[in-house]
Amino acid sequence: MKKGFLAVVMVIILTTNAMAQTGREIAQKVKDRPDGDTRQSELVMKLINKRGAVRERKLSSYSVDVGEGKKDRKSMMFFQHPGDVKGTGFLTWDYDDPKRNDDKWLYLPAMKKIRRISGSSAKQDYFMGSDFTYDDMGSRNVDEDTHKLLGEENIDGYKCWRLESTPQDKREIYSKKIALIRQDCLIPIEVEYYDKMGKLHRRLKLSDITKVEGFWTAQKLHMTNVQTGHQTIIEIKNPRYNISLEEAKFNVTTLEKGRL
Repeated sequence: MKKGFLAVVMVIILTTNAMAQTGREIAQKVKDRPDGDTRQSELVMKLINKRGAVRERKLSSYSVDVGEGKKDRKSMMFFQHPGDVKGTGFLTWDYDDPKRNDDKWLYLPAMKKIRRISGSSAKQDYFMGSDFTYDDMGSRNVDEDTHKLLGEENIDGYKCWRLESTPQDKREIYSKKIALIRQDCLIPIEVEYYDKMGKLHRRLKLSDITKVEGFWTAQKLHMTNVQTGHQTIIEIKNPRYNISLEEAKFNVTTLEKGRL
């Protein structure tokens, strides 16, 4: 009886310790999910107002992993349609070092001007009228947040972790986010963002999750601002991995040209 009781106690202690210790580990696994060294895709972005009116935009997207251990990332997007945004370009240099601010530039062809996106603007301003911030459009270091594993759930037949992440930087637009992460593919299927008052602000749903060229890919992202009723849907078309891309071309000169 004593041995059995001790075994149960040890299981409870080990389970509790695992729950306390694995929040950051899970976040790191999600960060390290294989997605190739380079990526290219076509994007369809739909902006939907609270009355249901839809504006559609089409973009080309490219990214390449760089630096020591390929932990940094350079990404570039170009708007192709409609005419009022055609030629608009967005360039990001995301650094894995949490102490280093990412570099972001937006090129506006109508003004023939490049706008540097500052750290505070990147965290609070929305990207081209969408419900994604400029920071949402890039990658993020695990240690920019404090992570806590809240438990596990079964969603549509998939085992998921429920992970709470609290940002270290108080300039963030949200106070915390809670993600449901599929354990089989390490992709969040839902992320809830809470405002500074602790109220639900935005909800992101990821779907159409399949393997493309051997890499798990969420081909639909649906962000809803639950406080305003505005929505943004991004559909990822024809994703390709490990293609030939020149890191040297990911610069503001290329951004002004409107094509890679």
